[in-house]
Amino acid sequence: MSYTRKIAHNTIIQIIGKTVSTIIGVVVIGMLTRYLGEGGFGQYTTIMAFLQFFGVLVDMGLYFILVKKISESGADEERISSNIFSLRLVSAIIFLGLAPIIVLWFPYPSVVKLGVLITSISFLAITLNQLLTGIFQKHLRIERVTIAEVAGRIVLLLGTYAAIRSDLSLPWIMAVVSAGSAINFIMLFIFSRKYVRWRWRWEPVIIREVIRDTWPIALSIAFNLVYFKADTIILSLFKSQADVGVYGAAYKVLEVLTTFPAMFAGLILPLLAAAWAAMDRERFARVLGKAFDAMSMIALPLIVGTYFLAQPVMNVIAPEFRDSGSLLRILIVATGIIFWGNVFGGAVFAINRQRTMMWLYLLVAIISLGGYVVFIPRYSYFGAAWMTVASELLVTISAALIVLISTHTHIIWRVFGKAIVASGIMALVLWLLNGQYWLWSLLAGGGVYVVALYMFKAVTKETIRDIISRKAT
Repeated sequence: MSYTRKIAHNTIIQIIGKTVSTIIGVVVIGMLTRYLGEGGFGQYTTIMAFLQFFGVLVDMGLYFILVKKISESGADEERISSNIFSLRLVSAIIFLGLAPIIVLWFPYPSVVKLGVLITSISFLAITLNQLLTGIFQKHLRIERVTIAEVAGRIVLLLGTYAAIRSDLSLPWIMAVVSAGSAINFIMLFIFSRKYVRWRWRWEPVIIREVIRDTWPIALSIAFNLVYFKADTIILSLFKSQADVGVYGAAYKVLEVLTTFPAMFAGLILPLLAAAWAAMDRERFARVLGKAFDAMSMIALPLIVGTYFLAQPVMNVIAPEFRDSGSLLRILIVATGIIFWGNVFGGAVFAINRQRTMMWLYLLVAIISLGGYVVFIPRYSYFGAAWMTVASELLVTISAALIVLISTHTHIIWRVFGKAIVASGIMALVLWLLNGQYWLWSLLAGGGVYVVALYMFKAVTKETIRDIISRKAT
């Protein structure tokens, strides 16, 4: 089977799985916003944001290193994977173990501090899941990841419903969150044993090599963390938990949607890394170009459609949360930028230019942190939202310039332009429908967009046949 077809099949599976997960995630958010209210959901958001700081520190870039190393020709997949998994487990226990201690020094209510302790289990499972996902992405068997993720989401949905029906407090809800993540990890670990026989391995030679390769990525991720999550923490320190709840409701939609481009980038990373290692610049440019086209065809209608439907959508998710629709209109721009950012960010690692990117992450982190401190006290969550857009734009432009200049690759804007025109037609349809019956408006707008793409030949019959064909090439 061709690489194009394999990626397409895995992407379709990913879309189906992510659609199911997204629907479940949105339902859970809707349940929690109604049950907890602005203040309670603000506490929930603060717990998650606080732990995400430590979760990103745990990351250390090991996921990218794993995918890159096991994709190299002649790599000992089991040996490399087991050593990196052991390193990830040790770092997770250390950093996530610090979170419940450090939170004691913050001016948060006791329910938030207890929630951090309970939810640290969820983040331990999540950080291990991310590493395991690299195995399936290397083998292009993403359906196993999808099954495990959906199972975890179902546990989360049923557990949340049971907790609400029983009128349980926030710590119990955070325990349900941890249970869903744990189920996801257990299933993924079992599935992964088909490809890797996991062993505790701590070989100093490999560990030193991994740390040498990963420290620039680890610093980049730490800087990335400042602009990606400092907004919520600073908002929680300057404003009320109710404000955090309003911002968190809209931001949660961003987090749910951005899981897709992250997984898509994971699928193309082994291909980019292999092409660059073989100095096959033509193939590298081809894979990068197709990835950029795919993200453009998804990100542009997502931004346009959300502009028209943000308010009715947030009325369903968080009906009594003021300004949530307006915030979503801003944050969806950041979401679309992240789609392209993941493509170029993955390419940076594929060409080993992470050290250059590290300094740009630092610059963006400084600018973002300054912006959050200045604008959040004045403009509350609107200041946080616009700084998030600016930060993502700076990072994406930086990554794109590094990749394009370093590889002498050029982006062909043909599909991008066609996607813009198709999105414009979709916008006209949504404007005429005027947000009436938002679900039907969504289906109508999406249908018009897909037809327009086909009419403009952004997607050809040959591409469709290649994707759905079962014949190997």
